[in-house]
Amino acid sequence: MFDKQNESQKSPTRPSAGSSGTASVIGPTLSFVGELSAQEDLIIEGKIEGTIKHQKRNLTVGKQGRVKADIHAMKVIIEGTVEGDVRGDELVLLAKGSKLTGNISSPRVSMEDGAIFKGKMSVGTDAPDISVAPEPKRTGT
Repeated sequence: MFDKQNESQKSPTRPSAGSSGTASVIGPTLSFVGELSAQEDLIIEGKIEGTIKHQKRNLTVGKQGRVKADIHAMKVIIEGTVEGDVRGDELVLLAKGSKLTGNISSPRVSMEDGAIFKGKMSVGTDAPDISVAPEPKRTGT
């Protein structure tokens, strides 16, 4: 009656939510505006607008997720669409089919074939916090 194999095939493939294997899910029908933070791993399938401060946990933007926010998390996995700057303390991963418009700062960045990225990237152990300064005005020469 209940076939575990069929059930597991229905859910999207995601990296492990963390050592505990549990994560909260913001479903596809949920929209949130404001500052979001949590003390557990988080999977976003809905729409978020604002800021996401999740420094000590993992954050996944699922295939249905639509985020217009600056993100700071330990590990950031993007499978959906993000508009905003992304800082991963350990890793930022752009999965196949994902779209990121914004800047990335992380010691490790991985981008799968088919991911779309428009922005600037700072990679390495000394990756600074991203803040984009305006271009300096040039004097005539």
